[in-house]
Amino acid sequence: MKIDRIHHVAYRCKDAKQTVQWYGKYLNMNFILAIAEDQVPSTKAPDPYMHVFLDAGQGNVLAFFEIPHAPPMGRDENTPDWVQHIAFKVEDEATLREVMQRLQDDGIEVVGVTDHAIFKSIYFFDPNGHRVELAADCATPEQMRQLDQVKWDMLEEWSRTRRAPRHAAWMHAQEFTAAGR
Repeated sequence: MKIDRIHHVAYRCKDAKQTVQWYGKYLNMNFILAIAEDQVPSTKAPDPYMHVFLDAGQGNVLAFFEIPHAPPMGRDENTPDWVQHIAFKVEDEATLREVMQRLQDDGIEVVGVTDHAIFKSIYFFDPNGHRVELAADCATPEQMRQLDQVKWDMLEEWSRTRRAPRHAAWMHAQEFTAAGR
C-alpha cells in the first residue's frame, strides 16, 4: 500500500467560527465543510461537537473540532512549544514578509524570518494556541542532493548517540557567514 495524500489533519479549537474566520483572514483558507454531531461516530460517546474543514491548498485539508463539553484545551507541557506546530508552504520570502506584516499589524507576535538554509519561515500562534509556521523553499538542487545523500547516515548516528550529526553542518555555516561571525 502507498498513501495517496493526507486526507486531513485535525486539531482542537476553542471557537469554530472564530477559527474559520481567522484562517480565512490571515492564511486565505476557504471554509469547505462543517459536520456537527451529538455523538462521536467511532465510539458512540455522547459528546456534541462541531467539525470544520479548511482548504489548505492542493487537496490538503486542515480541520478543527470544537468540543464544548470537554475540559479546557491544554497542550503537552513536556514538549517545548516550538516542537508542536503545523507548517504550510508558501511561494516565496516576499509572501512570508507580507503575511508577517499583516499579522503584526493586528498585534499578533511573529518570530522570523528565520533562515533554515534550505527554506525560510515565520512562526506565530493561531487563536487556539496552535503554533503555525509558514515556510518558503529556497534550496538549490545541489543542497537537496547533498541532504539526500546523508539522511540515512545522520539518522543512524543520531540513533546511536542522540547528538546532532555534523553531516550537514554546511547548513549552519551560512548563518554564521551571513551574521558576519
